Amino acid sequence: MRDFLRKLGRQIQYLSGYVDFSPDAAVPRVTDFASCQRPVLLLYGFFATRRTFEVLERRLRRDGYCVFSLNLGGITRSFNTRGIDDLADYVRAKVERIYGRNPGMGPLTIIGHSKGGLIGAYYVKKLGGWRRTRALLTLGTPHHGTAAAYAALPLAILARSVWQMTPMSPFIRRLQRGAWPPGVRFTSLYSREDRVAPYPSTLIETFGLPYLRNVEVQAKGHREFLYKKRVYDALVAEIRAGETSALVKLGKLTIVCP
Repeated sequence: MRDFLRKLGRQIQYLSGYVDFSPDAAVPRVTDFASCQRPVLLLYGFFATRRTFEVLERRLRRDGYCVFSLNLGGITRSFNTRGIDDLADYVRAKVERIYGRNPGMGPLTIIGHSKGGLIGAYYVKKLGGWRRTRALLTLGTPHHGTAAAYAALPLAILARSVWQMTPMSPFIRRLQRGAWPPGVRFTSLYSREDRVAPYPSTLIETFGLPYLRNVEVQAKGHREFLYKKRVYDALVAEIRAGETSALVKLGKLTIVCP
């Protein structure tokens, strides 16, 4: 019992370095959707805010991408605590509204950090998001759940997503059922040194298919995915690889051919 409490204490201390309490009220709205051929949607992680993407967004804009994020607030106005499936449906509604107002937008690339990657995966696979999406890239996302979620169980009454991220939860099993849409490139960027989403919980099943990939990067902490230059270089390489895929039209739907 004493060893368990020591391990739990170390885990909580490690998680405290990831949680971001900065409000996102000052996030500027600078995206021009009317001329947005390379849209990138950023989805942040549990108990974080949009401000966590400040460095990543600046780099992507510099490289010519049309970047935007959504407020995924839950028990507070800004912090991401709501259920993953609920947030995925919220993303679906927001994306449809944006494309409805701006029909000339290009196909969407989604980047999700940690829990944000699960939101993106559920949106693409279960809610028809493959119709809009060219690629999904996840950063330190526990695709098989993470034992780190147990350290946040005191918040589970107010934050259902804590239960959803436990190893092989009913939500995780539901998300894994069925084939991944072949028109969407799916890449999981992971680090063996990440203790919030530890290896191999971050790996996706690739089945030898070229559009399903696991890419190892050097990130000593969970938040380093968001600002370390080598991680960004690997991320952009995957985005560009997706952009070189040929577009195939199926009726009114446009998807990406792997």
